[in-house]
Amino acid sequence: MIDVKNLTKRYGRMVAVDDISFHVDAGSIVGFLGPNGAGKSTTLKILTCFLSATVGKVTVAGHDVLSESVAVRQKTGYMPEAVSLYGEMRVGEYLMFRAGLREIPRRARRGAVEGAAQRCWLLQPEDMMRRRLGELSRGYQQRVGLADVLLHNPPVLVLDEPTIGLDPAQIRSMRELILSLRGDHTVILSSHILAEVEQICDYLIVIAGGKIAASGTPEALRKSVTGPSRIVAEVKGDPDAVMRGVGAMKGVRQVDQAAHGNWLRITIQGDENSDHRAEVAKLAAEKGWPLRELRKEVGSLEDFFIQITYKQSVQAAGEVSRL
Repeated sequence: MIDVKNLTKRYGRMVAVDDISFHVDAGSIVGFLGPNGAGKSTTLKILTCFLSATVGKVTVAGHDVLSESVAVRQKTGYMPEAVSLYGEMRVGEYLMFRAGLREIPRRARRGAVEGAAQRCWLLQPEDMMRRRLGELSRGYQQRVGLADVLLHNPPVLVLDEPTIGLDPAQIRSMRELILSLRGDHTVILSSHILAEVEQICDYLIVIAGGKIAASGTPEALRKSVTGPSRIVAEVKGDPDAVMRGVGAMKGVRQVDQAAHGNWLRITIQGDENSDHRAEVAKLAAEKGWPLRELRKEVGSLEDFFIQITYKQSVQAAGEVSRL
């Protein structure tokens, strides 16, 4: 549905996007992750014909963004990071206006507006469609922005930071709304909020320094986190004896302790890919120490994100120093 090949965007000597390639399957939700200034918004603007590429080929819904930009715009709904609304207009009035700009036939406009408003939960409360845009909360303004891009029911949705500036309740509502679009639309959204994309997206593309640093499912990226394993346990026993017993295990690099009431919480750093849970359980049983928690901490998407973007930054710094 979206195909990007060897895409590069330069602003003078500055390279904003550096020879990236990726594919987005129809009906999927793909997260475009990266720190601020990584090239996310630039890439999305090229996908939606707001910017032209310096080098490379991009097709959306089978149409080339350079030679068939009108067809691409007809097949795409784009919600920018900052949704621009006319504050003095009412919700229903604004959506009817936008339906006209999208060349939806006059007879079909009211149905298109009501359908988009219903999908974006804008029909409740009953007076919502009569409220002025400037009086709405940020969350409802984002919903209006999304309803706008859904008016012509495009197969492709491009959402740039759709939850930026929202409070936790509004983020949850927006997340549920985006999830409801799965299957009916192909969605690519940018974000630097890891918990958000982990719960929404089928596939992630991580960009740093204008280059794709990694891609894969959230689960696959979490599993690729490198570094020492970490075991967390809570036991009830003499702290010195516990520390000596656990510290003597083969492959244990470091043991940290913290008191939790009458319980001792220990964190065990081991060699890469090691797992000392069975040994800890056996030791506790032999010593008669009550054991109420024993788990291996799994690498988080945040761990992966920090590792991969840090590596990319170090590599970029090295390239600059050689110039």
